[in-house]
Amino acid sequence: MTENDAREEERPAQGRGTHGEAGEDHAGREAPREDGAQVGTGIETAGTGAPDAVIPELVIISGMSGAGRSTAAKCLEDLGWFVVDNLPPALIPTMVELGARSQGNVARIAVVVDVRGRRFFDNLRESLADLETRNVTRRIVFLESSDEALVRRFESVRRPHPLQGDGRIVDGIDAERELLRELRGDADLVIDTSSLNVHELRAKMDAQFAGEEEPELRATVMSFGFKYGLPVDADLVVDMRFLPNPHWVPELRPFTGLNEEVSAYVFNQPGAKEFLDRYAELLRLIAAGYRREGKRYVTIAIGCTGGKHRSVAMSEKLAARLAAEGVETVVVHRDMGRE
Repeated sequence: MTENDAREEERPAQGRGTHGEAGEDHAGREAPREDGAQVGTGIETAGTGAPDAVIPELVIISGMSGAGRSTAAKCLEDLGWFVVDNLPPALIPTMVELGARSQGNVARIAVVVDVRGRRFFDNLRESLADLETRNVTRRIVFLESSDEALVRRFESVRRPHPLQGDGRIVDGIDAERELLRELRGDADLVIDTSSLNVHELRAKMDAQFAGEEEPELRATVMSFGFKYGLPVDADLVVDMRFLPNPHWVPELRPFTGLNEEVSAYVFNQPGAKEFLDRYAELLRLIAAGYRREGKRYVTIAIGCTGGKHRSVAMSEKLAARLAAEGVETVVVHRDMGRE
């Protein structure tokens, strides 16, 4: 992410989409109130509309201020989604109703929300519960970032954090992180943008949303080095440091786990093949549960000391195993090349 995202995300609230200008709703009427109060529209609920009404797909984009919400929203807009910035949460069901009345013209809606107060968060929770009762397919994308990255971004644009008040930027970050804790736990997809630039974030969003037909489950298999820290967006973490380190083999040290000699060395060690087989079996069990619970995305982090040899080799083999079983899989080697 670039530091300019802090400025981009803290601009005044506005609507953005493919069917209207800022300040107007889909039908061109006066914009909803910014305080989150319900506004009468005379529209029936999504579950009681016309028989041929199609309830649109819904993605809610949220997360930390400065973490890239605007970039994620722009990516979905480029993919043809109807995107609305900073819509009061209480009006999300109304937005879905409007989409259902559009005769298929608004089939996919993305709503960007930020939580700046307890009342706002309560409204969001109520709206999500309302959508669930109507059987609306909704997903939550949560943009995360480290405190250090967020401070750097806000300082670079010389803007205060929206929740810092008279305190420091870190005070605002702490307050926002606490308010968003429950929403982060409910997220279907968490993306850590601490070390991502705009193009890398767009690539992650494209990987998840660009396909015409959405698979049952999408997996990101990420290798990493423990000495560089745990990936904060990982759903599952495993440790390859129980295997001998190719770093201590002089002829293998310059190479990575992508090299056939390194991979062969790793998988000739006692326990390596057994781990792959048993972990793949465990993932089949977990994936079945994720599907039953409606979770569509999973990030599997595989670590070793430096993220160069063992974790890379295991990630490649595991990703190939998942892909062979019908799971759409993306492989990311977070720390390869950092040494």
